[in-house]
Amino acid sequence: MPAGTLYRGREGMWSWVAHRVTGVLIFFFLFVHVLDTALVRVSPEAYDDVVATYKTPIVALLEYGLVAAILFHALNGLRIVAVDFWAKGPRYQKQMLWSVVGIWVVLMVGALYPVLGHAVREVFGS
Repeated sequence: MPAGTLYRGREGMWSWVAHRVTGVLIFFFLFVHVLDTALVRVSPEAYDDVVATYKTPIVALLEYGLVAAILFHALNGLRIVAVDFWAKGPRYQKQMLWSVVGIWVVLMVGALYPVLGHAVREVFGS
């Protein structure tokens, strides 16, 4: 194989992997969500029991992870559209990826504020 065709796993590969992983995570959440919501038709008591198990700190952390996955998947999807449909997109794909990552980090840090505020209120009861 010529050296010029060897894929070295740079930003493009990692954004591809992250896009696929976040897509699978979102699909899994939607699948579980449909199943637990459908449970209300079978047994409202069982539905209430399942929903009660979601009120834990671990699930709250998973919900934050879900927000992170959806936000990255959406922003990266817009970048992919720009790369595919903008004539200069491939030339600027690396800069667009780092812009997506920067916007994602800023928004996720901003999303921590209400999460931490809620946690403080729960612990200290204010």
